[in-house]
Amino acid sequence: MKPRLTVVSPKAVSGVRLPILEVRSLTKVFRSSHAPVKVLEEIDITAAAGELICILGPSGCGKSTLLKILSGFIPPSAGEMRLDDRPITRPGPERCVVFQEDALFPWLTVAENIAFGLRGKGKDRRAARREVDRFLSLVGLTPYRDYLPREISGGMKQRVALARVLILKPQVLFMDEPFASLDAQAREEMQNLLLSLWAKLSHTILFVTHDVVEAVTLADRILVMDKNPGRIRAEIPVALDRPRRRDDPEFIRFSRMLHDGLRGSGEGNLPGWP
Repeated sequence: MKPRLTVVSPKAVSGVRLPILEVRSLTKVFRSSHAPVKVLEEIDITAAAGELICILGPSGCGKSTLLKILSGFIPPSAGEMRLDDRPITRPGPERCVVFQEDALFPWLTVAENIAFGLRGKGKDRRAARREVDRFLSLVGLTPYRDYLPREISGGMKQRVALARVLILKPQVLFMDEPFASLDAQAREEMQNLLLSLWAKLSHTILFVTHDVVEAVTLADRILVMDKNPGRIRAEIPVALDRPRRRDDPEFIRFSRMLHDGLRGSGEGNLPGWP
């Protein structure tokens, strides 16, 4: 029995999902003293509101550079990016990033790290505390609110990092291999937490990974990237029913086909594969 690959994503509304993020012909060239290096070439992406897209590709294909450009940290060499039909030209609170390194402030407690982004937002102390308490509960860290980062595990630190950006209520969340440094059990727990938060908060997510199983676990769609220069090789819908179980035969079969396609032995077996 083949995986059901024609079902529309479960978060579709009336069969239509409005685009929130649009990227057209995005190209990035880094200049050096020797010769220019084209890192990204003609990247096109459209992300619908509430969609979870995984960007899958080998190291060095420009995945992290792409997120830095979309976040406004570095400019593109060519192309355009729009969020809600407004051009992206600089960083903004409507686009938040979670990196592989948690980047917490070591001198602040868990609660203080989560509250940090609310500074300057005009919230009174009681309203801010209610928001922090809510997100502590959402990520399962209420008992650890007064702990310092050095006193909690790596998985807990990533929960704090996730809560710290989600409390800002971004329209789009960019995630750059945020669970790559965790052990297998903690990584699976974080994937499940992310899916739970996504279901509750309905934000749009672009999630960078090089792990096939992680991509199939999370994504509505998978964008497969090549390198030298980085470009999108394929766009693959993942229409497996949610919640997804890794021991489900359809999950295993889909993951195997995707893995074989990445190695060049399975092209044509998946929709969107060139």
